[in-house]
Amino acid sequence: MATNKLNAELDRIFQERDRENMAPTIAALRPILDKHPHDPRVLYEVGGAFDTAGEGVMAKGYYRRALENGLHGDTRRRCFLQYGSTLRNLGDLDRSAEVFRTAREEFPDDVALGAFEALTLHAQGHMSAALGSVLTLLADHVHADELERYKPAMRGNAEYLVSLDA
Repeated sequence: MATNKLNAELDRIFQERDRENMAPTIAALRPILDKHPHDPRVLYEVGGAFDTAGEGVMAKGYYRRALENGLHGDTRRRCFLQYGSTLRNLGDLDRSAEVFRTAREEFPDDVALGAFEALTLHAQGHMSAALGSVLTLLADHVHADELERYKPAMRGNAEYLVSLDA
């Protein structure tokens, strides 16, 4: 299947999915996975389908393989977020933190990655670092007149909080 045709088929499958019943989506993806076992987008989409179905143990391997097989662009960013979150939900907090660190190196300005990384920090018991991380996101990415004058103080508090867990 040519890449454009493959992407169109994957898009069609996901447009028709029912998040409450992912079995038909997973069934539709299986023959595509059989034909394209190393295609990074296929691996990512299969992982996402299992994840949505509540099967994180199955999902994590597909996410890992998608990243290893050259997933790129915004899909890579989304895969990092979903993989890191799945690992956190499965209790693999150190690996989740590692995935988010790698993701944030590649996508340093991504607010969603930062927010979900903060959830992992919190789950690890790094409460101060989690709050510091969220304050930094707020200072760097929320543009509200009433916040502007306080951003230096927010950043200073964020640095202090992060240092408490260092």
